[in-house]
Amino acid sequence: GTEGQQKPPLVFHLEATCGRARASTVTLPHGDVLTPVFMPVGTQGTIKGMSSEDMKTLGCRILLGNTFHLANRPTCELLRKCGGLHNLMKWNGNILTDSGGFQMVSLLKLAVITEAGVEFEDPKSPGSRMLLTPEKSIESQN
Repeated sequence: GTEGQQKPPLVFHLEATCGRARASTVTLPHGDVLTPVFMPVGTQGTIKGMSSEDMKTLGCRILLGNTFHLANRPTCELLRKCGGLHNLMKWNGNILTDSGGFQMVSLLKLAVITEAGVEFEDPKSPGSRMLLTPEKSIESQN
């Protein structure tokens, strides 16, 4: 039987297609997300001008967080102290986080790429530096 077995963290179910377009259901740990989907961006753990309760009332099922900005501010240490991004945001829905790789391109003039990772200058605090390693990227996302 399936008793005692854990559900996979992500299940993709194709609902319908029309030419190259498709509709699907993505089952995630915090609920189903129907695609295509609008995903509000909570860059540093907040949706500008909106509360998590507002997002829920509007029917939002998933928010986007930005790894570079979360690692920079509020920081992984603060996220850990808060019990994670869900607790910080008071959001029980799904959160998708990126790898931080986009900032490697978009903030290239503020970045130095090395074997260890990407060292960024904080665009809001000139002279302040942050090394985003693959390990720190994964830590920030979890």
